[in-house]
Amino acid sequence: MRLSTFSDYSLRVLVYVTTHPEKRATIDQIAEAYGVSRNHLMKVVQTLGHLELVTTVRGRGGGLVLARPAETVRLGDVLRQTEKDSAIVECLGQGPSTCPLCGVCNLTPMFEEAREAFFDTMNRFTLADAAARSDILRLLFSTIKVLYCGTAKPLIFLG
Repeated sequence: MRLSTFSDYSLRVLVYVTTHPEKRATIDQIAEAYGVSRNHLMKVVQTLGHLELVTTVRGRGGGLVLARPAETVRLGDVLRQTEKDSAIVECLGQGPSTCPLCGVCNLTPMFEEAREAFFDTMNRFTLADAAARSDILRLLFSTIKVLYCGTAKPLIFLG
């Protein structure tokens, strides 16, 4: 199973906000820290607000903070809410399947069980676990500069 970019960014935003509890984080700060699109993060933050995972404040001095303690935010629950399509194979998706075995194939329940096991495993971890090394993460956020230089993979510089 591969997570969507949306879920990836959702977890990244939550980790960033968790590692900066003393102030409101801005979308610009988060975008710069990860070297990702501000526009993508705006959509992510809006969704995280609707899910009541972050609280947002608009205007001067605005930004976002966690809406509840990081110890209560289960990663599997976050991923269930941010993954629009967690279907491992087509027949588990919401649309029609082109597979002629759909409905009678024994693989379908196996894939369903594997998908649920992934979410259950992720639910063993909280946002606090993901940000447990916040001192190191904060240092990296403040020193990493991400440059893309026309390549698909970013070049990361400390400095």
